[in-house]
This record gives sequence, structure tokens and C-alpha cells, in this order.
Amino acid sequence: METTSDRLLWMYRTMVEIREYEETMAKVYLEGKLPPKIQKGLAFDIGAGPVPGEMHLAAGQEPVAVGVCAHLRDEDSVVGAHRPHHFAIAKGVPLNEMTAEMFGKVTGLGRGKGGHMHLFDPAHKFSCSGIVGAGAPQACGAALAAKKLGKDWVAIAFFGEGAANQGSFHEALNLAALWKLPVVFVCEDNKYGISVEKGDSTAIASNADRAAGYGMPGVLVDKNDALAVFEAAGVSIDRARRGEGPTLIEVKTDRYYGHFQGDPETYRPKGEVKALREHDPIPALGAVLREQGLLDDARDAELREAIRSKVQAAFDFARHSPYPDVAEAHRHVFVD
Repeated sequence: METTSDRLLWMYRTMVEIREYEETMAKVYLEGKLPPKIQKGLAFDIGAGPVPGEMHLAAGQEPVAVGVCAHLRDEDSVVGAHRPHHFAIAKGVPLNEMTAEMFGKVTGLGRGKGGHMHLFDPAHKFSCSGIVGAGAPQACGAALAAKKLGKDWVAIAFFGEGAANQGSFHEALNLAALWKLPVVFVCEDNKYGISVEKGDSTAIASNADRAAGYGMPGVLVDKNDALAVFEAAGVSIDRARRGEGPTLIEVKTDRYYGHFQGDPETYRPKGEVKALREHDPIPALGAVLREQGLLDDARDAELREAIRSKVQAAFDFARHSPYPDVAEAHRHVFVD
């Protein structure tokens, strides 16, 4: 499948933005959570600092988000997992409101009540969930709605390889195949389900092979490469738009940070992350752009500076936004 210059540049720019966002969040998140010095009885305080609660970052997994979302329209739906920022950014969710939500501020997507694992943006048809495997049935619902309306919209369900062992995953694939729903299931295989290696939890080497049991195509992208994901996703999304039903894609990707921020990562072999970073997908795509005359040092520096300013503005917006009034505690919990 041919890629256009605009799409290539969008993919590179978006990957850089995702990485800048995640690396900025990694620093900001730790504010106030670590004691000034190791003292008895003092440890990592998950509730402290400007961004309370858990934090799951996606640095290294950018190719999955941009390779798929490069094919999407505004009308298409995306359902992410508990590690959702890269998908949200690639789908166009505004950084200011997304960041404010993580800071618990009233200007956030959910008025500060959802946090980073529960980002909902109806305007961009994006949602996510902290429940492992919950997104696949929800994507089926969006796909069914599109089919009932006679639209050629598609729905994307993103999830980790650990979610492929959940019952909801198999139920969703069965239903999608039975009703020929326009949905694409995209599994991010970053090797670890929290701290458990895939080989210790999953009886099959590639989850893409499970597609055969539901009568749908299964595609394995065995490298963390944005163009390879783009190629596979394009075929699958076009197929869904034509009314030919669902596809399951599994992408081998890399997680540069721990399962969550504060994860000691004792389960990882020494030097693993350093070795993974030597094959960083962002410079790899940048090299392709340079070969095609679409990028040079000056343009790259300009692009990166603009992105740094955009990300910093989002964090400044979140910091200076107000918290919800305490009187709102019970609002938006139940439908009146």
C-alpha cells in the first residue's frame, strides 16, 4: 500500500508528540511521590503530587497507534485500554483537556473525575477503560451502531496481549464474526502482562492465530515499525469499510517504562530496555522521511520545538486549572 507524504509526516510528527508527552508525564508524575531521602517508613506515595493515582505510559509503543489511526476518519471510533495516551493523541483528543483530566481538574474531559485510565471524548469518538479486555465488546457496539445506520464507519479495539486471555476478548471476536461487524481488533504485544512474560501466560505464540477460530483474518506484525503497522491496518480497515467483517492484528511492540510508574521492574533482564531503545521506531521512521526528502535537520528541529511548546502548554493549562467544587462529588454519577 502506498503512503502519501502527508501521512508519513503526520505519523512521524504524532509519534514525536506522543513520546514528548509521555516523557514529560513521567517527570511530572513523580513530583511529590518520592521522599527527599530514603527513610524508614517512607516510600513511593501514589496519591501525592499533582497527578494522583496510577500512571501507565506508552513510550515505545507509538507505531501501533499511528499506524492504525493514520487510516481513520473523524466518524470512526477508537476504544483504548489502561495504557491509552498514544491512542488518544493519535485520534486527535485535545492535549489540554486530556492532561487536565489526569490532574483531576474541572477543565478535564470528565471534569477531573475519571483520571488517566478513563478518558472519554465523544467529539473525537474516543474512550478507554482500566478494565483489562473491556474495550473489545465496546468496539463491537460502536461497529454495530455504524452497521445499523448504514454507515461505512469502523471501530478499533486496542488492547494488550494479556487481554487476549480474557473471556470478553473471545466473546467479542465471536460476535463480530457472526454479525460481520466493521471492527478491527489490535493487540499490542509488549511481551509483559504487568510482570508476567507472555510465554508464561499464553498457550499460543501469536494471538493473531486465534483469529482462525472465529473465521476472520489474523495478521501478525512482528516488528515495532510504524510503516508495517500502517500496511496491515490499511488492508484490515478497508475490508471493514466494505462490509466484509472484522480482522485481528497483533503487533510486536516495546514498552520502555514499567507497567506503571513506580514499577521496580525486577522481572526484566538487566539491560533489556537499553537494548530495546537501540531500535527506537521514531528515528527509524525519521530515516525513511529523510531518504524521501521529506525531512532534514532544520525541519526536524522546528517540528520538535513546536511539539515541546504544545505539550508544555497542555501541562501548564492543567496545573493552573481549578479543581472541581466539592459540591460536585455526587454529580454525574447517576442519570437523573
